[in-house]
Order: sequence, then C-alpha cells, then structure tokens
Amino acid sequence: IKGEELKIPHWFIKQYKMKTELIFVGKTVDKRFDTAIDDYIKRIEHYLPIKLTTIPALKNTKNISEEQQKTAEGELILRQVQPGDTLVLCDERGKEMRSVEFAQWLENLQQRSRKLILVIGGPYGFSKAVYDRANGLISLSRMTFSHQMVRLVLAEQVYRACTIIKGEPYHHE
Repeated sequence: IKGEELKIPHWFIKQYKMKTELIFVGKTVDKRFDTAIDDYIKRIEHYLPIKLTTIPALKNTKNISEEQQKTAEGELILRQVQPGDTLVLCDERGKEMRSVEFAQWLENLQQRSRKLILVIGGPYGFSKAVYDRANGLISLSRMTFSHQMVRLVLAEQVYRACTIIKGEPYHHE
C-alpha cells in the first residue's frame, strides 16, 4: 500500500513464530525458584510463544528400579511431543554452547521448526525411548546443578538468547 505503513496484527505475527515449550519432570520445591522461573517465562513471551509444562514426580519410587522410573517418566514426556516437534534434551552428554552460540542455534531452529521442546528430565535422566525420539542433546554446564537450579538456568538462557537475537543490551560480551 503506497504511502501507508502495512499494519500486521500482533496475533497474526505471534501465530507464526516458533512455539517453545519447557518440560520439567517433578515440582520445584523452593518457591523462590518458581518465582524467578515465572519471571523469565513472562519476559520470553515478549519474544516468542512459550509454555511451561511440569510433569508430576512419580509416587512410590522406592518400590521401582531407576530404569522403571525413567521408563514411566519417559512415557509422560513423550505424550507431550507431536510428530513434527523438535525435541531437545538437557543432558550432561549434550553439546555445550556459549550463550551467543545458543542464541544462533535457537534462531536457526526458528527458521525450520514449528515447535521446540526443551526437556529437563528426572533424577536419573531419560529412558531409551526418549533418547531415541530426541532430535538433539544440549548441556548447560559440565557441572551438576540441582533440578531447581538448572530449570532457572535454562529459562534465563532462553531469555538471554532472545535478547541476543534481537540485538538488545541484556547480554554483554
């Protein structure tokens, strides 16, 4: 339209951005972590559609093996995943990236994926079925963190990546 700015409704733009879902197995015990994670989720919503899903921890795990626990958790994780989704697991054997590299990786995925699911598993990791379905593994650090802490780190890194992609001043090199 000559001489006029084309106005695209916000709902239309948001509809075509890659959706992102963070899946956590088990609840966060310390509410301060929940508050901080929720803050980052709200910030991320400014950049892309995001959903946080918490899969309840299994009950009576003392009576089942680690493998049985991973299998049961894996079934619950895989119920959240659709055939076209890109499933990426946070895993100690995953690829380590600097924040800028993670932002580039996320931006690349936005070009070719409709939905990204990032998963932090239970205390024993993931079942074979979840590894088999996964499109990739990332590691947030070589260090071991509590499940509560790693959830906050992941949420913050997704937010940081969004600001890097947009060229905003949150991240400093």
